[in-house]
Amino acid sequence: MLIKDILVILFMLAGIFFFFTSTLGLLRLPDFYTRLHATGKGDTLAVLYSLIGLAIYHGLSLTSVKIIFIAVFMFLAQPTATHAISRAAYRCEVDPWTCELDFTG
Repeated sequence: MLIKDILVILFMLAGIFFFFTSTLGLLRLPDFYTRLHATGKGDTLAVLYSLIGLAIYHGLSLTSVKIIFIAVFMFLAQPTATHAISRAAYRCEVDPWTCELDFTG
């Protein structure tokens, strides 16, 4: 295997890992804000790693330059969209989850 192939596999596996963990966070976390945080962070990294792996796979070409532009745009747009959604939820008074622990015995 070439080093290029190994890098492509590593970046794609990292992307799959972050997609999986963000999906797990979406399914398992208790409220809207924590789910939004998990998917916002995880999907941003997953898309970034997957697109970098794809750009490495294509080598130095016009296609890889376009893929890098898409990756930079996604890296900037996804956190901004996540922030806008969470701010709108806060303004609509979506309550965050609170842990109610009883330490009295």
